[in-house]
Amino acid sequence: MPEVKLEAAPITAMNAARKPTPAARPPLDARLTEQRNPRSMRIDQLSSLEIVDLINAEDRLVAAAVSDERERIARAVDLVVESFRQGGRLVYVGAGTSGRLGVLDASEMPPTYRTEPDMVQGVMAGGFEALLRAQEGAEDHPEDGAAAMDDRNIDQRDFVLGIAASGTTPYVHGALRRARERGARTGFLLCSYPSEELLRTHDVVIAPLVGPEVITGSTRMKAGTATKLVLNTISTSAMVRTGKVYGNLMVDLQVTCEKLQDRGERILMDTLDAGREEATRLLDAAGGHVKTAIVMARLGLDAQEARRKLDEVGGAIGALLTSHPKASGSRAA
Repeated sequence: MPEVKLEAAPITAMNAARKPTPAARPPLDARLTEQRNPRSMRIDQLSSLEIVDLINAEDRLVAAAVSDERERIARAVDLVVESFRQGGRLVYVGAGTSGRLGVLDASEMPPTYRTEPDMVQGVMAGGFEALLRAQEGAEDHPEDGAAAMDDRNIDQRDFVLGIAASGTTPYVHGALRRARERGARTGFLLCSYPSEELLRTHDVVIAPLVGPEVITGSTRMKAGTATKLVLNTISTSAMVRTGKVYGNLMVDLQVTCEKLQDRGERILMDTLDAGREEATRLLDAAGGHVKTAIVMARLGLDAQEARRKLDEVGGAIGALLTSHPKASGSRAA
């Protein structure tokens, strides 16, 4: 079979990943993330520009692979939303690049969507030190993953998503096993072929098959990019579904720095047709909380009453303003 040409007619990354390599023997490791990429066999002989072009061509396969998993990703979103509505948490568990990406996604939720710090959590093999300096041996201990679930008192309200590009990381499997024992829903995100046991065990399995890496086994590349896209989609979709977005604006933003002050003021100027001075006054009166400021202006309330109204509808500002006869002014568009 001829070598896959990336510049030819569009194909899905799933199909590209399943194209047999020209090797005369079967791969030494069945995990897709550990196989050699036939298109990069001679990368060590290329110029800088040729290397860049090759990596870019491979990266173009990633979005298609993620798209192939859209229904499974949507299922994960629904599980997260259900957990949030029950007072539960989204907990990512991983090691190495996978763990760091989970911690990154979790850490961005409080400043972006004003979530409580423990609402979305990232758990990484090796702990904080492993974020800064690789501790690859930490991933080999499933009992440590289980202990991490015990330490966080995981229960039936939580959704725990294991992240492991190869699908085999012991720390992640140990954590998920204990999470299920404690009653939590679980999911698995990997970039290799999921086993039948994996599919039977978890509530959802997401497997964007991006194919072998340009550098064999370097899953910080395509697999890491696919993981980031999936986590972005899950957390963002869950925040939208739980009322933390109005139109396409992050109105649950809490001002904590000059950049967010400026963004908050511009959101108010856009949604309320207000000038900069009025937006600044409203934001200050709302204690730096954009969503509260919008409700104050639209319903003619003080900050305390605006917060109470939002609490009554679970923070869903769109539902509050749509149903309230006193609402006035522009809507996010």
